[in-house]
Amino acid sequence: MGRTALVTGGSRGIGAAISKALKAEGYNVAASYAGNDEAAAKFTEETGIKTYKWDVGDYEASEAGIAQVEADLGPIEVVVANAGITWDGFFHKMTPEQWNKVIATNLTGVFNTVRPVWPGMRERKFGRVIVISSVNGQKGQAGQVNYAATKAGDIGIVRSLAQEGARAGITANAVCPGYIGTEMVRAIDEDVLNKHIIPQIPAGRLGEPEEIARCVTFLASDDAEFINGSTISANGAQFFA
Repeated sequence: MGRTALVTGGSRGIGAAISKALKAEGYNVAASYAGNDEAAAKFTEETGIKTYKWDVGDYEASEAGIAQVEADLGPIEVVVANAGITWDGFFHKMTPEQWNKVIATNLTGVFNTVRPVWPGMRERKFGRVIVISSVNGQKGQAGQVNYAATKAGDIGIVRSLAQEGARAGITANAVCPGYIGTEMVRAIDEDVLNKHIIPQIPAGRLGEPEEIARCVTFLASDDAEFINGSTISANGAQFFA
C-alpha cells in the first residue's frame, strides 16, 4: 500500500495538479478544501481522490480534519501545504481584516497543517513537508504586503523545520511558483496579462500547474532525501534567489 499524502487546497488549480500527480505516483491522496463544495465533488468524481472540507486557518478544524484523513487512509507521511488566498491592496489602504485573513490562511495555516502530523513523522522516522510559497515571497510585490509576508514566512518555516526534522528522517522544502496558468491567473484581463505580466517572464509564457506538481512529486520521493531546507524556484527565470 502506498504512502498517504495530504494536499491542502488540493481540489483546484496548482493543488489539483499536485493531488493528481501524487496519485499517479502511487500515493493515497487526500485533498482538503475550504468552501467550494461543487468543485470538490466534481474533482473527486473525476479523479477518485477523496476531498475533506476544513479551514486551514483554524487549528482545531485542521486537527480534526487530519485525524479523519488518517482514519480513512492511514498515517500522513507527505504533507503539501498549498492552501492560500490573496486579498490585495496597497499598504496605505490595507485593513487589519485584509492582513489578518491572509496571515491566518497562508502562514498560520501552514503551522495548523504541519503541526498535527509532525509527531507521527518523528515517531516513524520519515516525513516529507512541502510548502507552496511564491515568487512574491522571494522578491516582494507592490499591493501584496500581506501575501508576500506570508510567503516569505513560509520559507522561514521550512528552513527551520528542516533543521529540526533532519535527524528524524523528515525533510521540509518550499516550492516558489511564478505566474502559473491557473483559472485565477487566466481570469486576469488579457491586455494586462500580455502587456504587464508575461513580459516580466524571460521564458515568455505562464507556467503550467503540472510543472509545479512535478517539483512536488520529486521532493516527496525517496530520491530527494538529502534535499532539505531548500527552495525550488519555478518561475521561468523571472527571479533568482
